[in-house]
Amino acid sequence: MQIVRFTSPLTGADAVGIDDGEQVVELSGITTVGELLRLSSDELRDRCAGADGPAHPSGSVRRLAPVDGLMEVWAAGVTYRRSREARVIESERAADVYELVYDAERPELFFKSVAWKVSGDGDRIAVRADSEIDVPEPELGLVLNSAGEIAGYTVVDDVSSRTIEGVNPLYLPQAKIYLGACAVGPAIRPVWEVADPYALDITLTITRAGETVWDGKSSTSELNRRLDDLAGYLFRADTFPDGAVLATGTSLVPDLPFTLGDGDTVTIGIAEVGTLTTTVVRGLDAMRSQA
Repeated sequence: MQIVRFTSPLTGADAVGIDDGEQVVELSGITTVGELLRLSSDELRDRCAGADGPAHPSGSVRRLAPVDGLMEVWAAGVTYRRSREARVIESERAADVYELVYDAERPELFFKSVAWKVSGDGDRIAVRADSEIDVPEPELGLVLNSAGEIAGYTVVDDVSSRTIEGVNPLYLPQAKIYLGACAVGPAIRPVWEVADPYALDITLTITRAGETVWDGKSSTSELNRRLDDLAGYLFRADTFPDGAVLATGTSLVPDLPFTLGDGDTVTIGIAEVGTLTTTVVRGLDAMRSQA
């Protein structure tokens, strides 16, 4: 079962439904993911089980990023050893910052995107025109309801400029928060359907002109944090009336000087959760043209 946000073939409007692999059944009375995430975990499960709206063949609907309304996307950093190593290499003058946060009680959390800027499966992502080295960061995303409970899981690409962040850690917002820097999808896998979120394989494949130029595999078993702790820190002093997505960090970072290029295809797969595929464009104007 997947919770999907899609364009209804009947009305042309955005809708939310349950995809069982054969058909998508709309959730009556629910028009946004944000509305669904105002429910408690138990209420959410009941609503999903009782889906009784119009049904559509799974392949006939256009899926949208499962982020809308007042939802926000946040991200955790330096939660895997590989991420720590990569940050230390690219930021020699501030390496201690990343070394210290890896084992600190308080995690690194940062804002990533508002809902309307998020790309979905099949959409574009962007690298900055003023950056030379840019990478995707494949991450398990926690879908959190308004109470901070983990309602499900999704795939997140935290696209980042290694050039900009490497100069100074204080440039992190410019390296990670811009149009085209965040992709989420293709759907939400409910929390009750994933037996062990600490045993999920993560794969990343980057293709260029039909050829694979980088691929790698890791697992959430390498995560240095508890998922519920990360969610708890996000909700400790903030509120999310329509819920939020929290990306939990990456363990797949291409070695320097690899960089994404215009036209590359990025495919991120997380076992039991889904596969997110996007196409890279370079610069703001190319990203704007998607709209």
